[in-house]
Amino acid sequence: MTVEAMTTNDTTNNTGNTVGDEPRVILVTGASSGIGEATARRLAGDGHHVVLAARRTDRLDVIVEEIRKAGHSAEARALDVVNRAAFQALVDDVVATRGRLDVLVGNAGVMLLSRLDALLVEEWDRMVDVNVRGLYNGIAAVLPHFRAQGAGHVVTMASIGAHEVVPTSAVYSATKYAAWALTEGLRTESDPTIRVTTISPGVTESELADHITDAHAADAMVDYRKAAIPADAVARAVSFAISQPSDVDVNEIIVRPAAQR
Repeated sequence: MTVEAMTTNDTTNNTGNTVGDEPRVILVTGASSGIGEATARRLAGDGHHVVLAARRTDRLDVIVEEIRKAGHSAEARALDVVNRAAFQALVDDVVATRGRLDVLVGNAGVMLLSRLDALLVEEWDRMVDVNVRGLYNGIAAVLPHFRAQGAGHVVTMASIGAHEVVPTSAVYSATKYAAWALTEGLRTESDPTIRVTTISPGVTESELADHITDAHAADAMVDYRKAAIPADAVARAVSFAISQPSDVDVNEIIVRPAAQR
């Protein structure tokens, strides 16, 4: 099934709970560019209230203004996902202000590729902090609220790197496998009222590769990224997972360019 064909008109499940296209309150991390920005725009366009969170608040303000001018609902919040207390405070404030939080899209991530013998240990630490610690900080912040309200949905952004390792991707792939494992662990530990989805994108248009400092890895990315899908292709996958009836849990979607074999 193509992502474009992933739609649903269901509005109730077999217990009578409203689901499907009901407006939600959704927090998207890493929303200042790339997949996070596209996801925020897509979900706001679907009729949800979207809280865009990232460190670059100047960029968030522009995106939120554009979303609102289009007639949709959104707000910007400053957040460094590595800061556990700040993550918890943001989630608690959203719940206090909006009355609930329905979905966390844990998208914040960095991709600092290099061979292991490049010994860029500080960059590896940064990837572990953002891609792994930042993700479980989010899970820890939202889970008590989801349990208290009897519903919730965690959507995480893994990567095709969670399923394969290529030269220069060892640490990045390790963090994305960890993201996949955290998501799967949360799914198996949670009762059915909490849905859990991981999205594993292939080569996608984003700023991620622009931050690679290792010359060898950066050169390799030029050819590797020639075939890339737009970030909205991934956003449509997120929208599909969220829009399902509450008795349907989409565990994982891999979405990548047809040319990426």
